[in-house]
Amino acid sequence: MRNGAPCRNGRSTTALRCGLGIASVFALAIATPAFASPLGVVSPDSPQVVAAPAASGGDLTDPAKKEVAMELVSSAENSSLNWKAQYSYIEDIGDGRGYTAGIIGFCSGTGDMLDLVERYTNAKPGNVLAKYLPALRKVNGSDSHAGLGNAFVSDWKKAATDTAFRSAQDGERDRVYFNPAVSQAKSDKLGALGQFIYYDAIVMHGPGTSSDSFGGIRAAAMKKAKTPAQGGNETAYLNAYLDARKVVMKKEEAHSDTSRVDTEQRVFLNAGNLELNTPLKWKVYGDSYEIN
Repeated sequence: MRNGAPCRNGRSTTALRCGLGIASVFALAIATPAFASPLGVVSPDSPQVVAAPAASGGDLTDPAKKEVAMELVSSAENSSLNWKAQYSYIEDIGDGRGYTAGIIGFCSGTGDMLDLVERYTNAKPGNVLAKYLPALRKVNGSDSHAGLGNAFVSDWKKAATDTAFRSAQDGERDRVYFNPAVSQAKSDKLGALGQFIYYDAIVMHGPGTSSDSFGGIRAAAMKKAKTPAQGGNETAYLNAYLDARKVVMKKEEAHSDTSRVDTEQRVFLNAGNLELNTPLKWKVYGDSYEIN
């Protein structure tokens, strides 16, 4: 997807997923029924807290565990546990990749926004975004807004009220990020926490085999520790993976805040919570969150 670097920003200007720019801050709000989280309503108070259904086992594709994963990522990407409020998100964050939008930060300059709108149009021809396909093809690979602009931003927000568009976003997220990450983690015989650690990494760094991509981080970790599939210790391997990821994050100022590793994933790992069972408490960029 994104030349090895995904495109959504977090709350802090030092925690952008894909480059420099002013980060968006999403105010917490009570979800409407269409966007309500099955984990419960996000509290307006600090720390943000949601109540989770019982979830156990080692498979992140379990609906309850997948919801936990979405909320964990959203805490870092959106400073909110209400990830379903982000279908309508769209802005140019000044990172050279054009518009960044939707639940996983699809970018007009990197091809995945084009893939998304094509998927949406295949499912629902004549939708409000279909007319922008020629422009999206032309701006791919650049930060240009040519043929898009304010009209496209407005129509993106309109499309976000359409269940077909939300389903298309979910589908592209799973196809490009979630499913490959979880599949690789299962092949490495990692539990739900390891599956999430892989997913969060591919969200930020993108798929691929370059040194700064998801595959490159995994390769670097495997030089330090064996995966459980290779007969290694799961905790030791995941520590090596997080170490390798931090090296990559610190190479770019936009990724240099490593709190999503230090005060989130490492907290769960140090607690021995390899199955990512709730309750969970963590911090990202100094903000506190809970899933009960």
